[in-house]
Amino acid sequence: MEWLEDNKLPIGKGVQTFVDWLTDNAAWFFDGLARALEAVIDAMLWCLQTPPALLIVALIAVLSWFARKSVGFTVFTACGLLLIINQGYWEETTETLALVIASAVVCMGVGVPVGIAAARRPWVMNALSPVLDLMQTIPTFVYLIPALILFGLGMVPGLIATVIFAIPAPIRLTHLGITSTPTALIEAGTAFGATPRQLLWKVELPYAMPQIMAGLTQTIMLSLSMVVIAALVGASGLGVPTLRALNTVNIAKGFEVGIAIVLVAIIFDRMFKRSK
Repeated sequence: MEWLEDNKLPIGKGVQTFVDWLTDNAAWFFDGLARALEAVIDAMLWCLQTPPALLIVALIAVLSWFARKSVGFTVFTACGLLLIINQGYWEETTETLALVIASAVVCMGVGVPVGIAAARRPWVMNALSPVLDLMQTIPTFVYLIPALILFGLGMVPGLIATVIFAIPAPIRLTHLGITSTPTALIEAGTAFGATPRQLLWKVELPYAMPQIMAGLTQTIMLSLSMVVIAALVGASGLGVPTLRALNTVNIAKGFEVGIAIVLVAIIFDRMFKRSK
């Protein structure tokens, strides 16, 4: 046992060396990526915070009506957002929305094509499976450390951590949707002369759309669960008052912020969930 402990494999040192090499040789890339992501988040914040809050509430309520065609859900959306304004957390909510929207766009933009490629080529999924397992199970604080070193404090490392945590969901669910397409549908499309590209766009993707939308809702829920973690690395949003409530043992503030997060989660989940 002592011999085994004395001859420790340099796993941590290897990762440290790799991060140091990235810092020395690829700082220009990470700085440029950070500026680009900051510009996207700032643009979203400008769109959410510049107009009057009531106008944004009305727009989201209208979107909820077009998404669900339900008067009850539309009223719930408007009342929930008005309650957030009433409690004084509108600015933090818009910051969280910007982070969630940015992470959802990145996760779906990368996850859906990767899921399609994994469905078309089984060896891709075999290679990805351990990586996806690692991304979902490794403690978030482990990859927050190199994210902080490479991107610094702010919204960007929070976004990177959120994407790493949430992106396995759209990849796995897209793969599931494509691979579960009935063989009869594939054979019928092939019999009518459809090319592989036409089969993808006209048969497989429409059949897999419920799973893809489930991947979107899962991405949003996982992103919302990361708001407190993101606050630890300087990201603004609802995670900041949550941390303050925790540090000061402020039950009232903690419950208020928790209600705001829950309302945002319910609204997004119902808005993007496909009707049966």
